[in-house]
Amino acid sequence: MKKTLQEIADYVGGRVAGPEGAGDIVIHGLDNIEGAGEHDLTFAVEPHIEAAKTCQAAAVMLPEGTEDFPKPALYVKEPRAAFARLLEHFTPKLHFPAGVSPEAHIGKDVKLGKNVTILPCAVVDDHAVIGDNVTLYPHVYVGQYVEIGDDTLVYANVSIREHCHIGKRCVINCNAVIGSDGFGFTTADGVHTKVPQVGNVVLEDDVEIGANDGIDRAAMGSTVIGHGTKVDNLVHIGHNCKIGPNCLIVAQTGISGSTKVGHNVTFGGQVGTVGHIEIGANSVYAARSGIIGNMPEGVFCAGFPVQPHTEWLRMQAMMKRLPEMYKKMKLLEKKLAQYEKKN
Repeated sequence: MKKTLQEIADYVGGRVAGPEGAGDIVIHGLDNIEGAGEHDLTFAVEPHIEAAKTCQAAAVMLPEGTEDFPKPALYVKEPRAAFARLLEHFTPKLHFPAGVSPEAHIGKDVKLGKNVTILPCAVVDDHAVIGDNVTLYPHVYVGQYVEIGDDTLVYANVSIREHCHIGKRCVINCNAVIGSDGFGFTTADGVHTKVPQVGNVVLEDDVEIGANDGIDRAAMGSTVIGHGTKVDNLVHIGHNCKIGPNCLIVAQTGISGSTKVGHNVTFGGQVGTVGHIEIGANSVYAARSGIIGNMPEGVFCAGFPVQPHTEWLRMQAMMKRLPEMYKKMKLLEKKLAQYEKKN
């Protein structure tokens, strides 16, 4: 696809700045600052604007208010959001003809909505309900009594087990497992006996589940992922968790069973929690935080055990000085021993 810089500005609601005729520059593609070539558009926000001044791109998308930029520029309010729109616009959409492949398996009493696409080797088991415009990639398994809402996209090798409910406009990436058994056992005389996991998983509308995620079904009731929540790859969410709306859960996070998470909570990579706790809304937990108890709303925390981020930064700074402090302490101990001998 080729578009002039002015056409792109009109599409994203921005304005072109630069030398005369900058709006006529033809853009062939999009790339990051390092990879952009002479026919590409890139974008930059702080702290990367300085690096963008010398990049090879034909033009740079920038936030309004940026001054003294030496290259042709496209100014918008939110460069990240505008660039994301452009990526969809410039990337050809994959197209699969609607309908059920003859190589797919559809069980008995299955209800299929309008314009459904079910690709080869997908399995939709008995009594499942598939909404309008749903796409199931190859080797997807949809268990018995599963319900999938309209416009949901399920990529290859996903398993959605029995009785789970998937909302509208969800995206489930490759190899995720929705509704695997929760990790529940009783132990007597050194023998572990499985506790039946008879609940389900509910993904509300507009949820995205990453590749290789495991979302455990509830022992009883439902494990719930709130609407608009986005889950990165390699995340585990235990049984009976309640994750609020619009959360961001980054890769390799593990949330233990029966944890309740408020809305708009962000977990950085490799965050871990104990189970049966409540985590307040509008909070951020930095990567590798260890959450071991109930947490209030509106905090920014880090470390293990988790603590306010500013305190954690101070502790990290002090830890770098430990070898020096240790030497001083040993020297003081030696001087004190000498003083005690004299007195």
